[in-house]
Amino acid sequence: MANLEINIGELKLKNPVMTASGTFGYGLEFSDFVNLERIGGIIVKGTTIHKREGNDYPRMAETPSGMLNAVGLQNKGVIHFVNEIYPTIKDINTNMIVNVSGSTIPEYIQTAEIINELTKIPAIELNISCPNVKHGGMAFGVLPEMAYSVVHEVRKVYKKTLIVKLSPNVTDIASIARSVQDAGADSISLINTLLGMAIDAESRKPLLSTVTGGLSGAAVKPIALRMVWQVAQAVDIPVIGLGGIMNWRDAVEFILAGASAIQVGTANFIDPAITGKIVDGLDDYLDRHNFTSIHDIIGLLNCD
Repeated sequence: MANLEINIGELKLKNPVMTASGTFGYGLEFSDFVNLERIGGIIVKGTTIHKREGNDYPRMAETPSGMLNAVGLQNKGVIHFVNEIYPTIKDINTNMIVNVSGSTIPEYIQTAEIINELTKIPAIELNISCPNVKHGGMAFGVLPEMAYSVVHEVRKVYKKTLIVKLSPNVTDIASIARSVQDAGADSISLINTLLGMAIDAESRKPLLSTVTGGLSGAAVKPIALRMVWQVAQAVDIPVIGLGGIMNWRDAVEFILAGASAIQVGTANFIDPAITGKIVDGLDDYLDRHNFTSIHDIIGLLNCD
């Protein structure tokens, strides 16, 4: 077997396969289908400082080669996570990582401070695709200076591995990646969902209550792959790739493009055991091509 171990900052992964926030619950929901301890890291659903009810139904819609969602970060807040969820997941022998969201910088700071005290949570993933209520709903991650400001402030209070998740709904992903690196991020994950919509032709109404939502699944893979390749060349910190990864071959492609690790999202809804299959597929790929370590293929894309 090849060596699949990889480091993301000080975070040590037994393999580069992670789950994407919002697609794997808190991990326990999938324990009947896959050995959670085989997964390199589990990123639990988005957590905010206060309870959020989420958007009205319908908030999910199937599209060709993908799905739209407008769940709206429904969760019971960080204190509920600390008191009720953390005790049930803290002893799972893998990296349990919390996705942190907010509508203002103080909300991000408060949530990160609280999670920083949880000894069995070694990292957070900062979701800067959230709407900044003080800037008319503009996402924190769409301008380099806004991205820098939120990451810089969270970095002051969060002392463990800080992963920053980027939005693809921008014109220059590389400049935003560089800004969050300069602000102190240990790693960058991308992409979050693309903005899309779906319409019922018969009723002439949108399929989502919010009209627009986030597109994920196989349809977004070419865009995600391109952005991961661009960002991997623009920064010096590890990149985590996600967006349309449905099997081990997709995972290999992201790693060849420069990702040190990958996240599996929508595929979990289709095959809840897919993460374990991707781990096996990566191991087999490395063996067949006579590579001894996952490090050997990171950024190995041949553009000549």
